Amino acid sequence: MKNLDCRGLACPQPVIRCREAVAAGAAALSVQVDNLAARENVLRYLGNNGFACDCEEKDGTFHIRATRAGEAASAIPSDGSDDNGARTLVLITTPTLGRGDDTLGQRLMETFLGTLPEMRNLWRVVLLNGGVRLSATPGPALEALKKLAENGVSILVCGTCLAHYGLAEAKEVGETSNMLDIVSSLDLAEKVIRP
Repeated sequence: MKNLDCRGLACPQPVIRCREAVAAGAAALSVQVDNLAARENVLRYLGNNGFACDCEEKDGTFHIRATRAGEAASAIPSDGSDDNGARTLVLITTPTLGRGDDTLGQRLMETFLGTLPEMRNLWRVVLLNGGVRLSATPGPALEALKKLAENGVSILVCGTCLAHYGLAEAKEVGETSNMLDIVSSLDLAEKVIRP
């Protein structure tokens, strides 16, 4: 079993270390991480790459044990793409839309998110920096994000940003993600919209 002590490593280093071990042929891994975002990212990465995982927390450290279980899941979900594979990604970095008046900006963001289901080929929404607040703040914006997720739109929420704002436990929608996933998503998208 390959042991990876990833405590103290910044995002996305724990996932990169796991990816390197998997690429080197590791069939079983023991991974230690010390924050919730790293735990979720490592579990999702290993699960998507054919590993069965279990995790327990002890003294502030998450101990993840993973063994190869089967075929890897598809890295690119088919939902949100047309017959040509077109994928649109929406990148949101603030909880408001536009500059000037924050109250107006909040209402505009709520309307924007509520209207996204009308978009053709919407594949993924990525929340970064202050945009992660939308995944944890009750109200119309959060409900719109939940509806998108229910309709098959992938929502990635930056784990480092959640931790920075103290919202890791409050997140109600989306997958806690890392910069490697986000950069890969931007690369895979055929169109990126940044409101």
